[in-house]
Amino acid sequence: MMPDTAPETLSDKDSDELDGAVNGRMCIVTRESGSADELIRFVAAPDGSVVPDLKRKLPGRGCWVKAERALVDKAVAKGLFSRALKTKSNVDPALGAEVDRLLVEQLAGMMNMARKAGQFVTGASKVDVAIRSGQAIAVFHSADAAADGVRKLDQARKAWHLGMETESEIPAFLLLSTEEMDRLMGQNAFIHACALAGQAGEGVVKRANMLTRYRDGGPNMTKGGKNRNEE
Repeated sequence: MMPDTAPETLSDKDSDELDGAVNGRMCIVTRESGSADELIRFVAAPDGSVVPDLKRKLPGRGCWVKAERALVDKAVAKGLFSRALKTKSNVDPALGAEVDRLLVEQLAGMMNMARKAGQFVTGASKVDVAIRSGQAIAVFHSADAAADGVRKLDQARKAWHLGMETESEIPAFLLLSTEEMDRLMGQNAFIHACALAGQAGEGVVKRANMLTRYRDGGPNMTKGGKNRNEE
């Protein structure tokens, strides 16, 4: 692996040398700069494998890919990681799926933390109250939740939106299946839930937005509460 003091080339701009500078993080696929919340960092492990660094704490030279599954898959297909990391990299063809799995685990873990902090409420009736009182900052449904239950909470979101005359509704997400939640969250699995204001609750929303962006490139919910891909 080349030292950080090597002469600057175009691909050097993908490294962590510029992390402290404005627009220092650049996607190795699109060549667009962005914030750490808009990109995913990857590093080369000692064995040469490319590892996602979601917490941005792993040592060594890193490179960045915009947080979209299609772009990670493209970086794998075109061999862009070896060039950006300045080493012959062993890239798993399923790297895109691995990033999705890690983002799901990160979201579920944050939900558990928020619940312990009293900033994540589960159960349709409690969620309805939190929405109508203006406490909810985001609503979550199991990806396989019954349509009727989703519809009733959509009505509550719409009523709050109209009553408060705000520009936007409380966002809603369908990201985790019941099977995924049973595996990752155990007894904390839910059908309907919502995040409340606070550092932990806002952390849940931040991670939900990241997973949504990674899968879809944008919000996965319409105002009517349906998955954008189901329209």
